[in-house]
Amino acid sequence: MLVDGDAGSTSDWDDRWNHIKKFLERSGPFMHPDFEPSTESLQFMLETCKILVIGAGGLGCELLKNLALSGFRNIHVVDMDNIDVSNLNRQFLFRAKDVGRPKADVAADFINSRVPGCCVIPYFKKIQDLDETFYRQFHIIVCGLDSIVARRWMNGMLLSLLVYEDGVLDPSSIIPLIDGGTEGFKGNARVILPGMTACIDCTLELYPPQINFPMCTIASMPRLPEHCIEYVRILQWPKEMPFGDDMALDGDDPEHIQWVYQKSLERAAEFSITGVTYRLTQGVVKRIIPAVASTNAAIAAACATEVFKIASSAYLPLNNYMVFNDVDGLYTYTFEAERKENCSACSQVPSDLHFSPSSKLQEVLDYLTESTSLQMKSPAITTTMDGKNKTLYLQSVASIEQRTRPNLTKTLNELGLADGQELAVADVTTPQTVLFKLCFTS
Repeated sequence: MLVDGDAGSTSDWDDRWNHIKKFLERSGPFMHPDFEPSTESLQFMLETCKILVIGAGGLGCELLKNLALSGFRNIHVVDMDNIDVSNLNRQFLFRAKDVGRPKADVAADFINSRVPGCCVIPYFKKIQDLDETFYRQFHIIVCGLDSIVARRWMNGMLLSLLVYEDGVLDPSSIIPLIDGGTEGFKGNARVILPGMTACIDCTLELYPPQINFPMCTIASMPRLPEHCIEYVRILQWPKEMPFGDDMALDGDDPEHIQWVYQKSLERAAEFSITGVTYRLTQGVVKRIIPAVASTNAAIAAACATEVFKIASSAYLPLNNYMVFNDVDGLYTYTFEAERKENCSACSQVPSDLHFSPSSKLQEVLDYLTESTSLQMKSPAITTTMDGKNKTLYLQSVASIEQRTRPNLTKTLNELGLADGQELAVADVTTPQTVLFKLCFTS
């Protein structure tokens, strides 16, 4: 790390990269069998290799630091969040004076000022706001996300960039994805080669569905402090609109959280429920996952090591999933997650949907959202009839939702759907439309 007084220097001092050269310029027992030691790998890392880090939070800060100190100088970082006071205990690139500023901007400034020659370019955006041209420019993408939806979207984007010639995958179109995740004292790191190895959706069953409380419980029979908070978030906020008609609830706005907190306390008092706190309120509203700094450090180190392996070609990368657990002692385990033949994301063939002609469209919608292998959030279903596109149901646009809502109570037969017909489903979990083939059962 750069010492005080050296901030203006961007040149390499003598022996700066000696520790990296020991891996790249001499042979060793763990080297890739086809790797030939030379100076070219280091020069590629220093001058050419372009890395994208997605997320500048607990994992992202560690990743940026590790990659910058490992010799990667061309790094880009995307994050849509601003810095909150609660981030400061583990996201070490931020200080109290940075609260309220974009994480990506502050993280980039910090790394650029402390690591000579490194150029981190920030993007204060959602990943969905950036297009194919943007993602196609990178050699490796590293995810330090706390959202399964964002992971799946990124997975879908990289799959959409693949080029097939006569059904054969062009290896030059593959952008490796290194994905890290932590929750408390548990974590995982994985290496995904889109189109070749298991993708995020191939192993979706490993990710537990996000907990959603039944609306009837929230509205009439709350038993937990979380029920009270969800009641205010889902029902009271849109009804009362405390900060104006067009103001959505912002989990990073202290005034918004304070309002939800006070209203949740009032509702909890009505039902003699205890345990509503400001911290819990923020956690429920933002769907905060517990974070431990040491776990973040371990997983980020594993991810950065895999980036180094792939960028240098000096060592075989992880194949392809590492589990980390230090709840009781320390345990790690590596296994090969296998590709799923009928994966809706990467199999290149429409997945089958088995329903009776008398099944209602609502049943199809429930399957898309509740199935452990799909876990969609708000699927929009369209099909082609008589050469024209027909929207069967779309939730995201209020006017279209109201117009297509009656279709939910109609049977597939009544909607004019036939055996073998293709349904195109769009969802926030993927940038691509997912195709399904309707298979009628007797």
